Amino acid sequence: MKALRYILPFGFLVAGMVSCSKIIDLKPESNVTVDNYYRNYDEVKAALTGVYNGMQGPLNNEWSMTELRSDMSKQGSPNSTAVANINYNNLNTYLQSPTLPGVYDYWFATYKNIRNANYVLRSLGVKYENGQINMGEASADVTEDQQKQLAGEALFIRAFHYFNLVRLYGGIFIITDQQTPSQLKKIPRSSVNECLLFIEADLKAAVDYLPAVSYGAQKSEDLGRVTRWAAESMLAKLYLQVNKKAEALALLNDVISNSGHDLLPSYADVFSVANEVNKEIIFAVRFKSGGVGLGNHMANSFAALNSGSTIVNGNGSGLNYPTANMEAKYIAPSTGFADERKAATIDRYNALTYVKKFISPVMVKNDAENDFPVLRFSDVLLLKAEALGFSPEAVALINRVRERAGAGPYPGTGNFNAQFYLYPESGAEAITADNFIYKLLEERRIELAFENHRLFDLHRLGKYLELMELYYESEYDSHYKRFKPAIPLQELKENLAKRPLLPIPQRELDTNNEIEISQNDGY
Repeated sequence: MKALRYILPFGFLVAGMVSCSKIIDLKPESNVTVDNYYRNYDEVKAALTGVYNGMQGPLNNEWSMTELRSDMSKQGSPNSTAVANINYNNLNTYLQSPTLPGVYDYWFATYKNIRNANYVLRSLGVKYENGQINMGEASADVTEDQQKQLAGEALFIRAFHYFNLVRLYGGIFIITDQQTPSQLKKIPRSSVNECLLFIEADLKAAVDYLPAVSYGAQKSEDLGRVTRWAAESMLAKLYLQVNKKAEALALLNDVISNSGHDLLPSYADVFSVANEVNKEIIFAVRFKSGGVGLGNHMANSFAALNSGSTIVNGNGSGLNYPTANMEAKYIAPSTGFADERKAATIDRYNALTYVKKFISPVMVKNDAENDFPVLRFSDVLLLKAEALGFSPEAVALINRVRERAGAGPYPGTGNFNAQFYLYPESGAEAITADNFIYKLLEERRIELAFENHRLFDLHRLGKYLELMELYYESEYDSHYKRFKPAIPLQELKENLAKRPLLPIPQRELDTNNEIEISQNDGY
C-alpha cells in the first residue's frame, strides 16, 4: 500500500497514512496535494475508505474528552503521581489546560480526517457556498449516482466530526477546501451558531444524496457504510441540540418506520464481534483485527489494570474506569427482573470495575475486532421520546428500551427499585412531567453507557451543572478527597461552570502568526 501525503491545516505537519478496510475491498492509493484530484470512481471510492478508517483516530482520546468529563468515568488511582494519570485527573476535575496532550491529539486527529473528507468532496465537485451544499461538475470520472452516493457518505463523516468538535470546543475553524498553511492561518474561529448551520447543511445534503434503502435490502458489500438513515438520525440529534423538535421528530419517525432497523432481542448481541453491523447498528466506526493496523485499542485500554491475560491478552490499562455513581444505577437483583445491560457493559476484576462492552479476544495487544457504535436504534427511540416531551407515547418508548433490557411489569406495590420494572402508567412510580427529563437522561445513560454520549446529553438537556455537582458530592469522600493535594468539593463544582468547554489547543495559538485566535473562557 502506498502512503497518502496530505497538507494539514494550521500548524500541522505533512503526514502519511497507510490504510485498508473491511468496509471497502479497495486499498486507498493516491498522492493527493492541493494541486491535484482523484481521477475516477475507483480512486475516489478508495480515498473514501481512508476517510472511514480515519474515524478511528479520534476514538483514541474521545472517551477522555467525553465520558471522563461526565459522571460516567474517572481515573482509577486518585493519588497517582504518574503524568498520564494526572492528565486524566485534570480532565475529570475540569482543570485541563490548553497544553494538555489529549486536548490537542483529539483535535489533530479530527481535523486530519476532515481534511481527508474534503479531498473526496472536492473531487466530486461538492462545495459549501452561501450556507448550503452545492454539487457541481466532478473532476473525477463518476456517474451522477456514484457522485451522490460518495458525496453523501463523505458529508456525513465531515459533519459528524464537526459536530463533536463544536460541542467540545465551542466555535471552531470551518475548513471546506484544501489550502496552503499560510491561507489556513487567516481563517478565524466561527461562532457556534455558524458551525451548527454548516453541519446542518452537510447533513441535509447527505440525506438528499443518499438513497432510502432499508437495512434488509442493503447489499452485503455496502453494510457498514453511511446510509440515509444515519444522516437523518444525526440531523435529528442536531435539531434537538437547537430545540427544533418538530423537525427532529419528522426525521426520527422516518428512521423508525422505514429504515428496517430495530432493537435486537439481546442487548449483549448488539456488541458481539460475531454479529457486527447488525440490525440495531445504524452507524459504527469499524475496526479490523489481524495485524493490518486497523485493530481496536479499547479491549486492552479498558480492561482492568494489572489483570494480566485474565481478561484480555496483553493486559489491561484500566482506563475509562466506571464511577461508583454509574454502577449504582443498574438494578440487578439476584432473583426477579434484572437489568441485563449491566452484565454486557461492566464487570469486576478483584475489586476493580472495568468497561466490558468493547472487550473481545486479541492475539496482539490493541488489535481487537470490536466496532464502535455511533448511532443505534435504541438511541433513535430515546431521541424520539426527547422530541415528543412528556407524554404516554414518550414513556412507551422508554419502556420499549427497558423491556428489551429485561424489565418486567410493576405489580403496583412494593419497592420499585428492588427489581427492574417498566414504568407504570400511573401511581407514585410513574414518570411525570416534573421528572421526565431526569428519567430520560437516566435511561440514555445506562442504555448508551460508555458510547461517549453522556456529556453531550447533559449539556443538550440542560442538566450538566446540576447532575455533575450531584455526582461530585456522591463520590467526594470515596474518591476526590483522596487526591494529593485534595481538591475542595466547592472548587470541583466551580470548575464545571468556569470551564465547560475544552480549550483551543495551545499549539494552534502559538503557530498562527497571521491572526490572533481567541481562547475559550477559563483558560
